[in-house]
Amino acid sequence: MRVWGITGTNGKTTTTWILSEFLKSAYVTTVEVDTLKRKFSTGYTTPPLPVLKSIFAEMEEAGAKDCVMEVSSHAIHQNRTGDTVFAGGAFTNLSQDHLDYHKTMDEYFRVKLSFAEKIAATYSPKPTDGRRDMPPFVVCLDGENGERMLEAVGKLPLNVIPVTIKRPRYDLSDLQLVGDYNKSNVLVAAALAEAAGVDREEIQRTIPLLTPRWGRLEYVKCASAAKVYVDFAHTPDGLEKVLGAARGFTEGRLWVVFGAGGDRDPMKRPLMGEVTGRLADVVVVTSDNPRSEEPMAIIDDIKKGIAPGGEVHIEADRAKAIEFALKEAQEGDVVLICGKGHETTQEIKGVKYPFDDRVIVKNFTKKP
Repeated sequence: MRVWGITGTNGKTTTTWILSEFLKSAYVTTVEVDTLKRKFSTGYTTPPLPVLKSIFAEMEEAGAKDCVMEVSSHAIHQNRTGDTVFAGGAFTNLSQDHLDYHKTMDEYFRVKLSFAEKIAATYSPKPTDGRRDMPPFVVCLDGENGERMLEAVGKLPLNVIPVTIKRPRYDLSDLQLVGDYNKSNVLVAAALAEAAGVDREEIQRTIPLLTPRWGRLEYVKCASAAKVYVDFAHTPDGLEKVLGAARGFTEGRLWVVFGAGGDRDPMKRPLMGEVTGRLADVVVVTSDNPRSEEPMAIIDDIKKGIAPGGEVHIEADRAKAIEFALKEAQEGDVVLICGKGHETTQEIKGVKYPFDDRVIVKNFTKKP
């Protein structure tokens, strides 16, 4: 069974799922694992090695020829993939996140680069080999640090394949996934699928069939007059991309409901505030997963980045914040609920309570 790894700050889950559609393969994602025998969640983006080995065994037993998996920076640094041999991989982007763990962006980049080095280390050159015989590694140039990664991996024995929406190799006019960032995700997956041997015509036929899922700009029908979407965006870069995408189909005002996770990189909180204050018409700041921190302390950090003059509402109770936006938003408006996406719990003071943004939205009843 060939194993393909996707790494990057944003877009890993979507790119992994899309590549699995192209390859008709098993997958390991933040949201779920599909062994082709059953689907389940591990609670990890990249599970620990003993769990991963049991997953691989089940996939092979089910007849899987390929597995596509997300490879997080924590997993790379902790060597959770162990002796797994990757047939190839891809880099989506690198923007600020996880600096509570990696400390600096240079170290964060170095860890991501080491994944490409791991793939390159498995290559055994033959005298007749050319670049195309080396393991494929796709680099997206559309996000932050793409050019920097391209230069770095170009020095390794890899078949480096750069992609960009500025020069798409596939027709994306019928793509149902909105936003330039999703076009980038599709192109990354398509390039790696083609390197894996999938016919170009088959890839092109699959592209229009891809539909939003797993809380990635997922439309949720409800009683609000506005159109409501749930998205996993939880970094400054992720918020900027999803708000930019939503602006393209917003006729009225663009609302955003979001918070920031507790016990995680506090330096990104004011940056998230700056992005939302700049790109949304109405900002509703609330809780994400506060974990051990006080919700209002996190909210105060976010508020520091929001420029004065915009419409900003504060509501620490996430359910109430969502309901407020759904009630107040008007026809033609778009409400983006960001940060948790597919998650079905909210962690407060060490306890995980049942909480799904999509369920809150579906259960909303507009009262006079």
